[in-house]
Amino acid sequence: MSEEHKCEHNCEHEGMHTEEHKGGHEHHSSEHHGSEHRKKQEIEFNYWYVVTGVLVLLLVISFFTSGFKSFGSGSVSKEEASQKTLDFINKNLLQGQATASVKEIKDEGNIYSMKLSVNGQEINSYVSKDGKLFFPQAIDVTQPLAAGTASSSPQKQAEFTKSDKPTVELFVMSHCPYGTQAEKGILSAVEKLGNKVDFELKFVYYAMHGEVEVKEEMNQVCIWNEQKSKFNTYLKCFLKEGKGEECLATAGIDQDKLKVCVKKLDAEFRITEQFNDKTTWLSGRFPKFDVFKADNEKYSVAGSPTLIINGAEANSERSPAAYLKTICDAFNTPPAECSESLPDKAFSPGFGYTQDEASAVAQCGN
Repeated sequence: MSEEHKCEHNCEHEGMHTEEHKGGHEHHSSEHHGSEHRKKQEIEFNYWYVVTGVLVLLLVISFFTSGFKSFGSGSVSKEEASQKTLDFINKNLLQGQATASVKEIKDEGNIYSMKLSVNGQEINSYVSKDGKLFFPQAIDVTQPLAAGTASSSPQKQAEFTKSDKPTVELFVMSHCPYGTQAEKGILSAVEKLGNKVDFELKFVYYAMHGEVEVKEEMNQVCIWNEQKSKFNTYLKCFLKEGKGEECLATAGIDQDKLKVCVKKLDAEFRITEQFNDKTTWLSGRFPKFDVFKADNEKYSVAGSPTLIINGAEANSERSPAAYLKTICDAFNTPPAECSESLPDKAFSPGFGYTQDEASAVAQCGN
């Protein structure tokens, strides 16, 4: 299938190649569900990485100006600074995927320090006393960094085994803004490579965006499994505005066939049954989507998007060009297509094909 974003151009290429998913489902006790969840890696809130570069610049300026006094012409109260910061984080950084709250705020002289809570994680951060500048972290310049400590440098690319025909798997949630961003970016790359890679879009084992997400994911699994030649056309349409019903018609999907498939899939993996029984939900908050449960466990998938190449998690920026390079690095002998150009700007998170200079690294995750 497809993220997280691709160029809006008319590519009439055969459906992305991959082995069709063959799933089995076993019912487990609530005790097993609990231990299974504890095995999952904790999600880091990568939202903060978006502003790390700004932080570094401000710290340098701070050093040479004896603090942050020059950044604002007046101070606001701790309460007002706290509310302004929360509004910014929740509306612009978290975008409904989680909710931040302030546990504590202190006056540190020229700046307020804040202890934020996001989905149970505590994050120490700072805000200027005029309430205009937010710092997601700080570095104590009087203390040396421990050996090997990273700052704003990109994550090191995971080492994965090279192969003649790389296997590429992208795990997303259908309505996660960062998942759709990744889809739009990687789709151009895998279409460029065609049948020289085995690519499949898969879904994270839980949903964070309600019933609409669960139903959409069932539709996409069935289109991929039974009407694959129409899948790319459907997905491109869906990523534009998120209008799945309209895109079924646009892509010429046999809807009677789709309904039969969805009914079987739903029964096999108890998707609607679990959605209606909140006692089965992950952390009591998110309904399960067990179609790719075994693969989620195999790779310790915890958030959307998660990229797996030749069986190992891979890091990539989210522009089409970056995805092409990341995948091409997994070839024993890269094909000629790896030398071709693709747009080097990532698409914005969410639906639509606006391209941004930045390439977000955030995830939707529990």
